[in-house]
Amino acid sequence: MEFRFETIYDQKALAMMAKALRKTTRKKRSRRSHIFGLIVVVLAIILTLPLGDKEFALDFRTVITWIVAAILLLVMLFEDKLNGYIARKRMLPGLGKATVTFREDGYGSETEMGKSEFKYDNISRLAETDDYFVFIFSQSHAQVYDKSSITGGTLEEFREFIKGAVGKEIEEV
Repeated sequence: MEFRFETIYDQKALAMMAKALRKTTRKKRSRRSHIFGLIVVVLAIILTLPLGDKEFALDFRTVITWIVAAILLLVMLFEDKLNGYIARKRMLPGLGKATVTFREDGYGSETEMGKSEFKYDNISRLAETDDYFVFIFSQSHAQVYDKSSITGGTLEEFREFIKGAVGKEIEEV
């Protein structure tokens, strides 16, 4: 059986890939970072509020502290989109669109830059979002496949095929 996906590595795809990495291999680190960030934001608010009989003063230090806290909150809220944006800027020209063919012995990816062959044993985790399958190789490396472009079978057939080929369960993200 042979499955084929055609994926465009746009902002949405790369943000989903970043989300899958954050929710699987980076889960502990991400949770710690979010807790630390929230503590910093809460401390920034508490330390700039007037305590006791002091009057509120909107001085330079207070404004800068609130701006930093707001930026930190925005980064935490839009972390996946930001990571996807950075990944897109670092991506080599010619890698924006990939056609991938899955076979029993491995899978091949074809881009404007050339062809690459991969073995299933390199995949450390499998993840799935609403629109994509994500193959995770390490803390910072993954590949994403657009579900809407599948040919050669159904999504359910592909799920069973890839679980058997990789020997791992698919994690919902």
